[in-house]
Order: sequence, then structure tokens, then C-alpha cells
Amino acid sequence: MIQFNEYLKPKTIEEAYKLLITKNAEIVGGGAFLRLSNRKVDVAIDLFDANLDFVKENDNYIEIGSMVVISAFEENPILINLYNGFLKNVSETILSFQMRNIITIGGTLYPKYGFSDLITALLVLPTEIYLYKSGKFTLEEFLKTKLAHKDILEKIVIKKENLKTSFQYIRNSEYDFSILNVAVSKGEEVKIAVGARPGVALLAYKTMQFLNENGLNEETIIKASKMVSDEIPFSDDIKASKEYRKKVCEALVKRALLEVM
Repeated sequence: MIQFNEYLKPKTIEEAYKLLITKNAEIVGGGAFLRLSNRKVDVAIDLFDANLDFVKENDNYIEIGSMVVISAFEENPILINLYNGFLKNVSETILSFQMRNIITIGGTLYPKYGFSDLITALLVLPTEIYLYKSGKFTLEEFLKTKLAHKDILEKIVIKKENLKTSFQYIRNSEYDFSILNVAVSKGEEVKIAVGARPGVALLAYKTMQFLNENGLNEETIIKASKMVSDEIPFSDDIKASKEYRKKVCEALVKRALLEVM
């Protein structure tokens, strides 16, 4: 269990950042996963009052503050309609509604959790991450970047494009984490992401290139499904073996590609 000596609620992100870099401190987010840590931290920083709970729609993109909870993807009218309800469909299957009322978008993305369904889904969309000091990254860049210093995820931006999307997963039970998840988008190009490997989601570059060069049809989908399972690295954990995930990946990718074809 994690222990805090102080619990502070700064009024601005600047105030929160100063606390973060000058003390032995951690950002709490929703606290859904941080509380599972077994360590002591001097200061817990709660961003609830830092004006980061917002969803703003512009002509070409949508901004989502880092303190927006996952249940907002099911309830916020802007997010419900984004990509024909793709993120709503992904979010409403994550754990229980009570947990989705706690888990924040920043608390999910910043730690780069391998079990995250939402990271996998966002990876096939034109998603940008805005950190308070480090600036803008694509989600893909952010997942690969090891930050040189502590930072705060301020917001994400999802651009509006003409995409068909699909999300597939397998779990032991409804309220469990995914054993494996797959997201696919198809616009001018096809994108394929595989997560809960059990590592953080990855894009299948070689397979994507194959499909973008040869087109999407039943024959290329069968080949691509096998290619992804060979391209993406898998590991064993308490939920499933590497070999099982590899077999499941082939089936889920095929299902997702057929859906967007």
C-alpha cells in the first residue's frame, strides 16, 4: 500500500509542477492504480482543482484534459460521437462503471500501462500528447520516449479524420484486464496496434506496410493476421502464455481487419 505524508491540491498546473520537482512527490490522478504501489511518498499531488477536467471540440480536433475520467467517453456528447462511438465502445468495457468514474486519462497514459485498452485504441487514431514542460508528442513517440525529468500530462488532442475503426479483446471475465487487445483503423492507410502483450501497445509496422502496399481483401487479411502474430513480441504472465497470445492475436487482427474492410 502506498503512503503519503502530505496531500495537496494545487490550483494551477504550474503550482503542481513546482511541487512535483522540488519534493518527493507523485501525481495522484484518479488514484485507481497508484494506490497499489508499495512505497512511501512525501507529497501526493491531486490535480482535481487545476482546471484539467475539460473536453473541447474544434473544427479539426478534440482536446481532452488529463483529469477527464474514462466514463466521460461514454457520457460526454462530443466523445460519444467521435469516430462513430469508437472510444465509447472501447471505454464502456473497461472494468466496472465505478472504476471508470475514478480512472483518469492522464493516469492511464502517463505511466504507459501495458494492460491499457485505451492506449491501444488511441494508438490507431491521430493522437497527440501534451506534456506541461516537455511539449507535444505523438502518442507513438511518447510511448517510446524516456523522459529526462518528471512532467505532467496536460491534455491529449485527437484529430478528426475519415477513419473506419475496430477494437477487439479477450478477457477471462467482464471486469478483468485484457489478456490481449487489438485496434485497427483504416483511412488512407491501415494502422494496427496490439496491446496487453502484456507490455504496452505497439504498432505492427511491417504488416501495416504490407497492407498499405497490397490493399485490403480477404487474401491479404489472412496473410496480415499471421504476419502480426510473428512481428509483435509477446511474453508470459499470470494470465496467459506467450504462445497463447500469439494465437489469439492472429484471430483478433483478422476479425478487426474484416470489420474495417
